[in-house]
Amino acid sequence: MPLNSRRLPKLQTERMRRKRLKLAAVTVLSVLLTLALLAVGLYYIIRLINSRFYFCAGSLKFVPVTKACDGNADCDDGEDELTCMSNLSTNTTYPVRLVSESLILQVFDQDQQWRTVCADNWRSWYTQAACQQLGYSHPRSVQVPVGSLPSEVGIAFTAVTTEAQEPSADIQNVLTARDQCSSGSVISLACSDCGEVVGLNRIVGGVDTVVEMWPWQVSVQWDGHHVCGGSLISKQWVISAAHCFTGRTRELRSWRVVVGHTYLTSSGGISVKTIVLHEHYSHVHNDYDIAMLLLNWPVEIGDSVHPVCLPPHHLSIKEGEELVVTGWGALKENGQISSVLEKAKVPLIDRSVCAKASVYGSAITPRMLCAGYLSGGVDSCQGDSGGPLVYQSSRWQLVGVVSWGAGCAHKEKPGVYTDVRQLLDWIYAVLEKYP
Repeated sequence: MPLNSRRLPKLQTERMRRKRLKLAAVTVLSVLLTLALLAVGLYYIIRLINSRFYFCAGSLKFVPVTKACDGNADCDDGEDELTCMSNLSTNTTYPVRLVSESLILQVFDQDQQWRTVCADNWRSWYTQAACQQLGYSHPRSVQVPVGSLPSEVGIAFTAVTTEAQEPSADIQNVLTARDQCSSGSVISLACSDCGEVVGLNRIVGGVDTVVEMWPWQVSVQWDGHHVCGGSLISKQWVISAAHCFTGRTRELRSWRVVVGHTYLTSSGGISVKTIVLHEHYSHVHNDYDIAMLLLNWPVEIGDSVHPVCLPPHHLSIKEGEELVVTGWGALKENGQISSVLEKAKVPLIDRSVCAKASVYGSAITPRMLCAGYLSGGVDSCQGDSGGPLVYQSSRWQLVGVVSWGAGCAHKEKPGVYTDVRQLLDWIYAVLEKYP
């Protein structure tokens, strides 16, 4: 038999084997592609269903998402009314505060008077109690000579009673009024490592930046889409604007907070346990435009994730002093939001100027501040809402929340921000109510 005739069956067998391998590979790839398409399709179907319906796990039924958190129990066990946004109003003065850039500790006593806390008989556990009452868990205190106190601190004093051994839940319960401090010193608290930038040294008219410069900046997202900015004030609390949550379901399931990213992304979002809106918020007048979000778990502090400080009471910022606003807002009015974090330096505008008839007139309330340029050109814009306006003294402090304005960067229409300094009592009341 010729040589080539003996090799023919072997060649045919090899070709058939290769053909079967190719066919198997194509089949496997087709199956994988089909599964991938089904998974993607299922993902979007689930998102679509979740955006329109609330699933009652206890009774295994769906109700329209608009009926969740409407005050009526539509699920058999009422679960659709359990995880909802809440409102909180406080008409009382929060009894503990820090005053001036020196962070002097004061308490509001039974005589309705603010008193500065003396260093007399002060111990480390009192520092811990006072910091916890302010919502923080990193207690530190120093003694400041009475003679160096700023004028806004006043001359009324209080001190730990000699009978006190350990503090109760409220530090004011172990204090008694004094005419003077026998130690000659008062207490200054630093309860948090906030406001420190440990990393590197598009808002209309702004420039690209990195989150390591502003590690408290977060993205507040609904159903995977960026809605507003926000500011991390502790490992588990974020401050944003109340108007970010109007017109959407008050049910918490679809809300996420993304931290630690320069480029806008929806990955790695942290679910939200509680959203608290100021009860007096008015979408008509934009007043009391503040909200607080409690995350389901604490963030891990690092170069790109770090809280900003709340300002002390009586923090004085002069007209024209430089503030910084950051966010992923539109680069121009009615434009697309930016994919990269941006910053802009904006000077403080005096309230009397902002309340002129040619600017915003009577629309400016005591809970608002203005920052920017009356000539226009630099401003916060759509998508920046809820984000931070910060001021640097010894540390970076959150003095404003991006709230509203007439357009973006228009002449004589600067950005209007919620004045955080005017709402500290409410913020501390929220921290105390939802520990």
